[in-house]
Amino acid sequence: MVSIRTTTETMGRTYRHAQRYRQILGVLLRHGYYDVLKNLKLDGILKGSLRHLPGPEALKNLSRAERFRRLLEELGPTFVKAGQLLSTRPDLLPVDVLDELALLQDHVPSMPFEQVRKILEEELGRSPEEFFEKIEEIPLAAASIGQVHWARTVSGREVVIKVQRPGLRRTIRVDLEIMGNLAHMVERRVEGWEVHRPSRVVEELGVSLEKELDYRLEAAHQERFAEQFADDERVRVPRVQRELTTRAVLTMDYLEGVKISDREGLRELGVDPGEVATQIAELTMAQIFVSGFFHGDPHPGNLLVLPGGVLGYLDFGMMGRLNRRRRENLADLLAGIVRRRPEEMAEALLQLCSAVDTDRGPLQRDLAEFADRHFFQPLKDLRLGAVLRQILELAARNQLSIPADFFLTIKALANVEGLCRKLDPDFEIAAHAAPFLERLQWERYYPKRWIFELITSGGTFLGLLRDLPGEVKNALEHIRSGRAKMGFEVGGLEPVLSTLDRVSNRLAFAIVLAALVIGSSLIVLAGLPPLWHEIPLVGLAGFVVAAVMAFWLLVSILKHGRM
Repeated sequence: MVSIRTTTETMGRTYRHAQRYRQILGVLLRHGYYDVLKNLKLDGILKGSLRHLPGPEALKNLSRAERFRRLLEELGPTFVKAGQLLSTRPDLLPVDVLDELALLQDHVPSMPFEQVRKILEEELGRSPEEFFEKIEEIPLAAASIGQVHWARTVSGREVVIKVQRPGLRRTIRVDLEIMGNLAHMVERRVEGWEVHRPSRVVEELGVSLEKELDYRLEAAHQERFAEQFADDERVRVPRVQRELTTRAVLTMDYLEGVKISDREGLRELGVDPGEVATQIAELTMAQIFVSGFFHGDPHPGNLLVLPGGVLGYLDFGMMGRLNRRRRENLADLLAGIVRRRPEEMAEALLQLCSAVDTDRGPLQRDLAEFADRHFFQPLKDLRLGAVLRQILELAARNQLSIPADFFLTIKALANVEGLCRKLDPDFEIAAHAAPFLERLQWERYYPKRWIFELITSGGTFLGLLRDLPGEVKNALEHIRSGRAKMGFEVGGLEPVLSTLDRVSNRLAFAIVLAALVIGSSLIVLAGLPPLWHEIPLVGLAGFVVAAVMAFWLLVSILKHGRM
């Protein structure tokens, strides 16, 4: 019954969007993808269109990857964004296709200015002349999502206005629905693709596009990024004009500078391209490994160099996030690459993929072979972005589940590395990453970090103890009313009980240790007598005992071989 209903809904959606469906299938035919339609059993829909198939002459000079890129560009903004998302997924596509997708461009004409003016009036609620003294009619840039115009506000401030194209949401919604249908067909009808779950990729694309279509979210990203570098004179972020920003309009200060890839322009500005490369590398490492909030699309169009070598960031629609654990895992992986140690790389990769119980043998062998191919060359010839991407391919072959946020990190690092090498052919990004990796690795051993984690763990454990009686009561009520069923399978309990006993002892030990540290700190701050050199003896004794207990706990953990 569920299957019938699902099929009916799918047919209904297909019928409602028949025109766009036929257009997409026609483009697939023109680019020589008849075999794909045949595998999906869709070739019968367009039998009358087979005459539009390109002949051998039209396709023989195009590679498979180039044909795929041109297909996505012709299909429009939704598919271009899908290609950009896929360009970060080496677990799904081969390297040559990924490289080609990185060249995706939006080939769209700019909107007429009258249409831009109408959108501004609808979004801002009043005539644009009430806010802007002048708006340049010719756009600075035009893309599939929107276009950008220079303007001057009535207060005399130079700004840029980013205006979203009308009707875009409906077009994207229809395309996503069709892409979802095609993805489900691929999962059902093409052998081997059910593992890759293309429908999940479409869902991820939908979430990404929903965020990108709300300029208020981009404005929030921009303001957070600006606050992140508020005290860094090397960075400039355009200030958002909140009163002139809506879901479809984004207004910000105008930055005038030299495109970061323009070596001659940089020299005319009096800036050394090599110093710019060093600066962008260090700033990127700080974003990824210190803040965990980074610009996900640092290509030359989004980076300007201002007078004095100040770096200006633009376009905050694609931002990445890494929590502390992910940052530490990535730092361990990069450290293994820089030190050329396959064992460290394998351990870090397993931690990154949360696969600590996976057999390390095959992965270590693959990484050792990988190291033999790549690690016996000078460090300056090592392409960190390419190496990371190949490691992800290797992880996918070993059935490891790679976190989605890691793909964007790889893309950002690869973009920055390529940009830095264009500015300075001898640039070694690994050397600039090393200080950040070492700092992040050492921070996990700082006493302040240990105390914080002990207190946090103790609070969680106390909360568990507080809730335990109520949970037990609820379970007993379910059992008494006959709503619960219990089953037991006994076997080899001794190691489990021993482990549980050790874990509970450590938790209790950690709670006592945390309480002792907090109590001693309060006594010291209160200055309670007796005093020794103006330090309360009781508090001092508490710190000494806490240090002994902490050392004891560390020795116990190391003795059993687990941190």
